[in-house]
Amino acid sequence: MTTARTTALEVTNLDRTFDVSPPFLNRVLYGQKRRHLHAVSDVSFSVPAGGCMSLVGESGCGKSTVARLVTGIYAPTAGEIRFAPGKSGAPLSAQMIFQDPYASLNPRWRVKNIIAEPLRELKLRATEAEIQDRVAELLGIVGLNAADGAKFPHEFSGGQRQRISIARALASEPEFLVCDEPTSALDVSVQAQILNLMRKLQDELGLTYLFISHDLSVVRHMSDRIAVMYLGRIVEEAATETLFADPKHPYTRLLLQTIPNVNDPQRDRVAAEGEVPSPLNPPSGCTFHTRCPLATDQCKAQRPELVEKADGARVACHFA
Repeated sequence: MTTARTTALEVTNLDRTFDVSPPFLNRVLYGQKRRHLHAVSDVSFSVPAGGCMSLVGESGCGKSTVARLVTGIYAPTAGEIRFAPGKSGAPLSAQMIFQDPYASLNPRWRVKNIIAEPLRELKLRATEAEIQDRVAELLGIVGLNAADGAKFPHEFSGGQRQRISIARALASEPEFLVCDEPTSALDVSVQAQILNLMRKLQDELGLTYLFISHDLSVVRHMSDRIAVMYLGRIVEEAATETLFADPKHPYTRLLLQTIPNVNDPQRDRVAAEGEVPSPLNPPSGCTFHTRCPLATDQCKAQRPELVEKADGARVACHFA
């Protein structure tokens, strides 16, 4: 987890539990018990300043919950989230780019008002003229025209809406962006444009990213380091090229096998058996043992700890 660069974000032993119990009256009348969902369990990682750390995994693994915890949308049940001091001396400012550009923009507001809202609320510009100049500048930064500010979100394509979402996130002048699957709702050709835009902005503005995705080919393009999550826990973390060249956890290997390979489309691949277990009732021991081709009785009984290896990777597997 150590890096030569300054650490922008340090997450330590992060937990988040949701109370999903039936209503009180149902519990009294029908004898139903309280139920708790452990969405995130003992998650620790760091993000270097100016870098990109990605969290990947199947739907329901807890990666989006981590994103909401980091941005303060959810409060952690346990653990610590520490941002390094920013340019002002206060902790780094963070903003979030949401997954769905159709749902994250107010359909009743014109684009110029959507982008201007953070400027007004945080009093980042003194006059209305300065606010509108900054809105026009932000639209240009993300590849749109100043005249687009007069339109409503429904007048844009999906890729253009995500550009507007990025402009809104940049309006508050953050130093840290949490990107929750920002391209998953877009066509493949548009995904590449948005990813290239984000890389360009990172280089020009010195941004730090926490990138959430289920697509390993996307995070390879974006990331310095990748953490693989399964049922609320990190099962492997490594530098990007190390993870792709030498995946140590069986779950990581199965995920990598899902990436299409034009050079060897007929290659032998081992399919994961079974469905992802319910986080309301996770398996004992290693939670992946119900789907793992290497599982033994030890895996069923004993949960492996996340151990750092000689190459700097961390892996939670008895046989890594």
